[in-house]
Amino acid sequence: MTEKASAFVPGHVTGFFSVVRTDDPTTTGSRGGGIALSDGVRVTVESAPETTVTLDGEPVQIEAVERVLDALEVEAAVTGETDLPIGAGFGVSGAMALGTALAANSAFDRRLSRDELVTIAHGAEVQAGTGLGDVVAQAAGGISLRLEPGGPMENRLDAIPAQSRIEYVTFGELDTATVIGGDTDRLTEAGNEGVSTVVGEPTVEQFMYASRRFAREAGLLTETVRDVIMDVAAADGEASMAMLGETVFATGEGLSAAGYDPAVCRVDPTGATLVDGRHAGTENSTLSSNASQ
Repeated sequence: MTEKASAFVPGHVTGFFSVVRTDDPTTTGSRGGGIALSDGVRVTVESAPETTVTLDGEPVQIEAVERVLDALEVEAAVTGETDLPIGAGFGVSGAMALGTALAANSAFDRRLSRDELVTIAHGAEVQAGTGLGDVVAQAAGGISLRLEPGGPMENRLDAIPAQSRIEYVTFGELDTATVIGGDTDRLTEAGNEGVSTVVGEPTVEQFMYASRRFAREAGLLTETVRDVIMDVAAADGEASMAMLGETVFATGEGLSAAGYDPAVCRVDPTGATLVDGRHAGTENSTLSSNASQ
């Protein structure tokens, strides 16, 4: 037992999704598509007499993290560090849950497999009401297509075999729990159409088209986000809304060409992983610098 370990989990922007609920949180989830980002969350777990959770130096309560630690039967100090906006559609809560599972498994020598850990983190997110598919996609990396709901032992996962520069701007938060906890019939119908569209033609261009259509047909598109997407389109770019946040993401230089000053990263190809403590704090800066190359 090392008593301390760290993991890096990519951020994740969802383009479209449908909600599937069962009596089991590990089989509840979403079908849909999203992009894992080289900007992400570094999570460090260290043995402690009682559980504490901090994010960017501030004490926070993240139910999914607490559920993960309960499932692993450990008390720990969990520290998260990220440059991503919080509550704006980047899967930070899912990253914290998954990073905690991976790091705690190592720190406390729990000897669980990757799929078991992803399942624990996914179930914790579902029970907390803060996500339905981010964890599975963040574990996989790339531009993923979740063809079935639930954790990795239930989920059929495909992907678009492509890389891309990603830009994003954020204007505010949306309450994930309110959206996925309410009437999701309209959203689910639009999400299923999105999956069918991209499975039929698995390209980045179709992914962005399906994402824009989903945002509109699901009734989630805000006026601010719509205006930015139209600006990018006028500059011959591709942009859509990140679910669930008042955030616009674009491929290539879409936002820059439209006159915005976006954050820049790339598609993360590998997914969540344990990291060497000697590289503390370098993941985001290294990957972000590579994004401009």
